[in-house]
Formats: sequence, structure tokens, C-alpha cells
Amino acid sequence: MTSHTLTTTGTISPTSPTSLGEMLSRLLHTLGDPDPARGAEDITVVGAGPLVPSVHRLADAMSAAIGVFGRQTAAVGEQRGHQHQKVEVRAGAAIDQLMATHHTTLSGRPIGALLDDPTLLGNNDFYRARDGRWIFLITTYPHLRDAVCSVLGCGLDKVGIARATADWDAFTLEEAVCARGGAACVVRTRDEWLAHPAGRYVARRPVVEIERVGDGPARPLEPIGEADEALAGVRVLDLTHVIAGPVAARLLAQFGADVLHLSRPDRPDPIPMIAMTGGGKRNAYCDLRDDHDRAAFHEALQDADVFVHAYRGLARHGASTEELVRRRPGLITLEYHAWGAEGPWGERGGFDQLACSATGFAVEEWTDRPSLPPTYLLNDYLAAYLGAAAVATVLRRRATEGGSWRIRVTLAGVCHWVRELGLLAREDVTDLPRPGRTPFAALSTAETDFGPLTEPATPFTYSGRTVPQAGRRSPLGSAALQWR
Repeated sequence: MTSHTLTTTGTISPTSPTSLGEMLSRLLHTLGDPDPARGAEDITVVGAGPLVPSVHRLADAMSAAIGVFGRQTAAVGEQRGHQHQKVEVRAGAAIDQLMATHHTTLSGRPIGALLDDPTLLGNNDFYRARDGRWIFLITTYPHLRDAVCSVLGCGLDKVGIARATADWDAFTLEEAVCARGGAACVVRTRDEWLAHPAGRYVARRPVVEIERVGDGPARPLEPIGEADEALAGVRVLDLTHVIAGPVAARLLAQFGADVLHLSRPDRPDPIPMIAMTGGGKRNAYCDLRDDHDRAAFHEALQDADVFVHAYRGLARHGASTEELVRRRPGLITLEYHAWGAEGPWGERGGFDQLACSATGFAVEEWTDRPSLPPTYLLNDYLAAYLGAAAVATVLRRRATEGGSWRIRVTLAGVCHWVRELGLLAREDVTDLPRPGRTPFAALSTAETDFGPLTEPATPFTYSGRTVPQAGRRSPLGSAALQWR
């Protein structure tokens, strides 16, 4: 990056929007659906965006991702003996999904307030550097906080971080924090990002990449009863953390999959996150650096249909996709990355907010400073629904074609996809109210091992079948690393 000046006029020119029907059909085509036009006709979205003051089509994008997941899950069920179902999504409920961390409570308390150290999340923000550029710094977890603070030499409060950031040039600080194992990203315009090698790498790829990576037997989807859920009997190993991967695996569990979530005992997600993303899963400890755990993992792999992961560096522990499909021909892997696994930033960590910062999204949301979308999160939940929809589609393809498959979804790629749907005129959204504590649609409450959890309800319905509720939430390490 040679230019250190961020130029923004504060105005956004609207672009020609993609129609919702075309959006759905294109998504289904990307996933490999055999009849995307017919599939799109089975999805109805009730209520139209914009619903929140964003120039990006948040409600339309999320409604499309939810609708496609519902359609592909129903298609699996139909292939196994269920009646054909149409899917209805409510746009307001789609916005609530993007704000699930905002609307979810555990024992009556907001999820964020129950973190071990809520200030870690609160210090995540845009900070202005010496050269006038803005940079987003992530301090959500202790090791990320330590990376930021060790580079800046400051305390653990926003004022201290802001003062220390003001002594750095933004790009130098980005490199220094990432070199320490932290997560940071300078705010770039869309043109700057597309001129960057990492940006060009991401922009060349579809929002969901599906690749047949090896041979494997056809695994027919066995007939099921009407009372069974569409993914009954599908076994999923879930080595994920934070939001995108865990929510994708939770969606698979909700529709009947046997999901075994694995986590390192020395770096667990906080209990509130496990409660929010753990519905229907069993939780086992697994550290792939440990010989015993690695052997147990490979044994469980022999009966797995799907492996979902959101970690870099698994190849060092014998868990690359190539190695796993060699051990388990016919496996489907779902990989989550921030910047693309093999691109220039493939070894760099990332989060939802950093993808918005890098790709120009935060500049397009600009008011008096770069901004995240009014829903705060964007990529994590979109990526979750898109990835889960891809798993359902590939299960159908594997049933007839066989093969071993890899699915990849990147957070930065999701930003690109949303931008390509078209921009709204700022004057058309400025007066819309910012979303608050009151959700657009219904909430649901379930008893968990951690207390009653209230969260946005499942955002779609079927035409002739009840959508299942998320299952039990259980503590980390409460299950053995083996199938039932």
C-alpha cells in the first residue's frame, strides 16, 4: 500500500440493484443446485428492505441466505421422503438474525454483559492513527488484547488505546499487531482494497466455493420418517469458534444432524457464546497438538460425514482437508476463513468487523467516521447460513455423484457479495430508525444447562411442516470424543 490518504466524499451513488428472485437463483446456482430457477420460486420473502439506515441491502442479503438454507434443507428432506416444502422468510426476522448477539439474553442478562471481561469486547473499535487513517483493533480475547497492548504499550481502556494509536502510522500498526498474533485492519476504500493483492484474490472468487477434491463413494441419503428431521443421521465434527462456524454447525444440528463440537481446553469460547451457538450439539475437548486427542479425532473422523472448521494451521496437526479426505474418502469439509485460505493474507486472522474495514464497506457506511453496519455484525451470520446451505446441497450431490468435497466461505468474500447486490441512495435510508433493543420479529426462550436463553426465533417457516427448535445446550467437555 503506497497511498496513506483516505479520501471519502461522504456521499454514495446508488447502483442498480439485483432483484430478489435473481439473487436467490444466482445463490442456488453457485451452490450447484440442479434447478436454481425452480428453487428460487419456492422461496418467498415477506417485507422488503431497507429496514435499517444502511446503504447496503442488509435485509435482502440476509433474507436470501436464510431462504436458500431453508430451501436446501427441505430439498434434502424431500430426497429422503418428506413432502415438498416452500419457504417463507420475514425480512425483519432476517435483520434480527444479524443482531442475535444484541437480542440474546441468558438468565435475563445480555450476552455481552456475561463475558469474563466485557471490556475486551467494548474496546473493539475504529481508532485514528497519526497519518489520519483509521484502523480497527480487535481485543475480544485475552491473547488478542495482549497483542494490541504489547505493540501500543498502553493500558486496557479506549482512551489509552486511542492515545497510543495516534502515535503510529496506520499501516505500520496493522502489520505490527498482526505480526504479534493479533487482529487489526486499516480502513480502506473499495478501490484501495481491489488494488490490494488480498483484495484481488478474494474478489475473483464466488461467495461460496465448492470443489470436489477427491474420489469417494456415493453415500445415498437413507429414507426417513415424517417425524425425522431432514439431516437425521448426518454426523458433523465441529472444530469452530466465535460465530460463523459455530452457528453453521448449530443450524445443521437444528435440522437433525449429530454434531460433536470440539474445543481446546486452554482456549475455550466464553460460556455465553457456547450457550448461544451450541444448540443441539454435544461438546468434547480436543487438542490436536496432543497425541491421544489426535488419535481420538481421527477415529471419530472415520464415521463423520462433515467436518466444519474455522482455524488456520490445521495442516501442522494432520488435519488439512487433503489429509482428512485421504483418511476418510467421501468427507465434506466446510472451511471458514477471513481472507481466503491460500491468498496473500491466508495466514492472517480476521473477524467480521475487520472484513468490513478492509473491503470498503465501513467507508460506504461512513457518516463522520467509518462505521460498521447498524446491525453491528454482518459477515458472521451470512457466512453461517451460506455455509450450512452449501453442506445441505453437497450432501445431495454426494448421494448421487460420490466424491470428497471442500466448501470455503470467507468473511471478506461475503462483504464483496453484499456490495455486488447494489447500493441504496443514502437519502433513502438516512431517516430510518437505528435498530434498538426491540426486535422486528419474535423471540423464543429455551431452557439450557446455563439457564433460560432467549434469542431471535428461527427466521423462516415451511409451507406444510413445523421448523424444529434448536436442541439442548451443554457445557464444554461434557461429552466424550466419540459418536453416540
